[in-house]
Amino acid sequence: MLESKIISLKKDLAFFASLIEKMIEESIRGLKEKDVPMLKEILAVHEPKANRLENEIDEECIGLIATFQPKARDLRTILMVMRMNNDLERMGDHSENIAESAIFLAERPFVKPLVDIPRMAAISIGMLKDAVTSFIEENPILAKDVCMRDNEVDDLHEQIIRELITFMTGDPTTIERSLHLLRIGRNLERIADLSTNICEDTIFMVEGKVIKHHKY
Repeated sequence: MLESKIISLKKDLAFFASLIEKMIEESIRGLKEKDVPMLKEILAVHEPKANRLENEIDEECIGLIATFQPKARDLRTILMVMRMNNDLERMGDHSENIAESAIFLAERPFVKPLVDIPRMAAISIGMLKDAVTSFIEENPILAKDVCMRDNEVDDLHEQIIRELITFMTGDPTTIERSLHLLRIGRNLERIADLSTNICEDTIFMVEGKVIKHHKY
């Protein structure tokens, strides 16, 4: 009985993750295409839905603990779902931040061609997908691979910061737009960090190894 409930719980978490992936993808597509209606839908529809899903999954986890009083691996799995659930909700908040900045930028010319931000987004979305898969399939090898990819996102983020500082120094009229691009980059970097957190927890759950704050 509990086993089937945990399977259902994992499915609910995967559905939540798919919504967050959509929010990230559409926030970046809306930025590139200056699609304000798409961006506003993230704020008005998707973000409130993400909040509801977080509450529902939390209640489901608490209900399973109260009803079945799980132990050992089952308890660790349910507690991990609760942690991931919170991480996913935070990713939704970061997507909301990206959409807000993209709405501001939609009415203004780009400071520079959008190259590194879409690359960051693609890697971050891939990390999220694989992080959730690594947990559901209890695959520590995939989880470690996701952790390694976080370095790529960090490198791109640093490159964006260097380039935009150069633009702001050379032309003060670009400062406000550049700050919004920096905000977008920072939120993508945080999304990648949260995916890494999920993978670190997955590795601990499967192998009993603590790898936080260590090189992979």
